[in-house]
Amino acid sequence: MNTVAEKKPRLTTSAMIASIAGEGQRVQAAPFGKALVEYAAGRPEIVGLTADLAKYTDLHLFQKAYPERFFQMGMAEQLLMAAAGGMAKEGLVPFATTYAVFATRRAYDFIHQVIAEENLNVKICCALPGLTTGYGPSHQATEDLAMMRAIPGMTIVDPCDALDLEQAVPQIAAHQGPVYMRLARGNVPLVLDEYDYTFELGKAKELRDGNDVLIISSGFMTMRALEVAKALEADNVSVGVLHCPTIKPFDEATVLEQVKRKNRLVVVAENHSVIGGLGEIVATTLMRHRVHPAGFEMAGLPDAFLDAGALPTLHDRYGISCEMLSKRIKEWLK
Repeated sequence: MNTVAEKKPRLTTSAMIASIAGEGQRVQAAPFGKALVEYAAGRPEIVGLTADLAKYTDLHLFQKAYPERFFQMGMAEQLLMAAAGGMAKEGLVPFATTYAVFATRRAYDFIHQVIAEENLNVKICCALPGLTTGYGPSHQATEDLAMMRAIPGMTIVDPCDALDLEQAVPQIAAHQGPVYMRLARGNVPLVLDEYDYTFELGKAKELRDGNDVLIISSGFMTMRALEVAKALEADNVSVGVLHCPTIKPFDEATVLEQVKRKNRLVVVAENHSVIGGLGEIVATTLMRHRVHPAGFEMAGLPDAFLDAGALPTLHDRYGISCEMLSKRIKEWLK
């Protein structure tokens, strides 16, 4: 009798806010905060703003390094975005941080009208994207990419790990115009340094080649995709991984080249609703260019209000854990 499930440790409430890092995985502390502090050293135009969440977006490191350039706006996300827009008009480059749900759902009109319509140089960097918290729909930003994609001129970045984050900071700061970037906070996994990877704004990167399956992914799902690729080798399934850290503007050319190169099952893996995210972007791209892979599947979050609970349990339930993604791919290959 298989007793593996019975041996799993009992999950506590803290698992609702657990790190996405696996057991024994290499991590780097606060890569966003550290990268911003380093980049801002010789650039007095860089300012930091938050809505009472400096500690929880790692902006507290910027606050400590440059207290005169840090602005605490309180629990008022609409004011946060309005103030960031005003500062950008005066030639500053504001980095505005909060949780993804509060920036997108609560302050959407201010981002749309104050920042994006005038193409202001505001960098909106948000923690708890997608299903990275177990505190239910009030904190789960499962539709943030769809919402921000709909705003004209908005650049969108969904980094995978600590390396991605730290390399993205100077590039989004130098980019002219508004940027929305998803954040991983605290101890962030470090995996992409093993794949000779360098972040380039607007570019997708092949991390691994494979003959049977191509996983196209973004965010921490790229980390999961790499783990799945290694696990499926034992079943003689060859899996390639294409990481798309920039959601908008989307690197259609690289995606098309990768899909056309081999006749493989294409699986899009994302930490976002299947409505309006990476899966639909890839599907639309392939359809418009009349490219037909051997098969096409989407491994994302359902079009539903998700449950509250321990993150490992929820990732299993919604099919984005390594174990469930491996299982789904093997079923799709049958």
